[in-house]
Amino acid sequence: MIKERYAVIGNPVEHSKSPWIHARFAEQTGEPVDYGRILGTIGGFENDVRAFIEAGGRGMNVTVPFKLDAHAFADSLTPRAAAAGAVNTLAFTAEGARGDNTDGVGIVRDIEQNLGVSLQGARILLLGAGGAARGVVLPMFEKKPAALTIVNRTAAKAHQLADRFADAASAASVRFSGGGAEIVEAGPYDVIVNATAGSLDAALPDCDDHAFGPGTLAYDMMYSPKPTVFMQHAASLGARASDGLGMLVEQAAESFFVWRGVRPDGGAVLRELRQALTAKA
Repeated sequence: MIKERYAVIGNPVEHSKSPWIHARFAEQTGEPVDYGRILGTIGGFENDVRAFIEAGGRGMNVTVPFKLDAHAFADSLTPRAAAAGAVNTLAFTAEGARGDNTDGVGIVRDIEQNLGVSLQGARILLLGAGGAARGVVLPMFEKKPAALTIVNRTAAKAHQLADRFADAASAASVRFSGGGAEIVEAGPYDVIVNATAGSLDAALPDCDDHAFGPGTLAYDMMYSPKPTVFMQHAASLGARASDGLGMLVEQAAESFFVWRGVRPDGGAVLRELRQALTAKA
């Protein structure tokens, strides 16, 4: 059976777990997938992608710093990619390059299926108003939470994000607001998501400690073999803490489904990957 070519493109990209994850998905489903890495050229994204297509490439995952380039490159966008303003999945067909964003679906599936926390009726606090936050808002709305509050150090960015999704929030009957740390409501939230890049340099996002409680899931989109500073802080306040490794696996599973029409079992691959990373720690 001839394998069809897929890849992740980024810069840097050698650290990416995507080839390992998609190899497991291919084994699990029997799909003929050959998945590799491409070190993208800064300023040369379009040329790199066109060369991959000409060599028979069927689809790509896109990581830092090319998600906006992929958005511009795509001939068409899914509604969730248009809403996110960024693309992490490209599918190449006779109709052109279709841009998608699977990050939001990835985090929702990880929270609900792997961590067992329902978002329906939940009070959610989203820390950060950048691209990572923008990509998860619509998929969270689809789960019908009671409220979603976006808090950002630069309050104006949170206001802009709140304005961008105001109509979608109204349609989903979700109480929705954005601003600085002062808008954090009294009492512990059900779910707090750290969508800032703070964990990369061990910085905590602005958030009132009273937002955390024993019934809170504190979710950091970053992942590492050891708990992030945000996770450690949340745990010290009695919350349950999780990193974003499951989001990585589940967004990959959604990409695989977009390309192949087959949905792999992300939970099984996540357990295997978690064991491998823990063994290296």
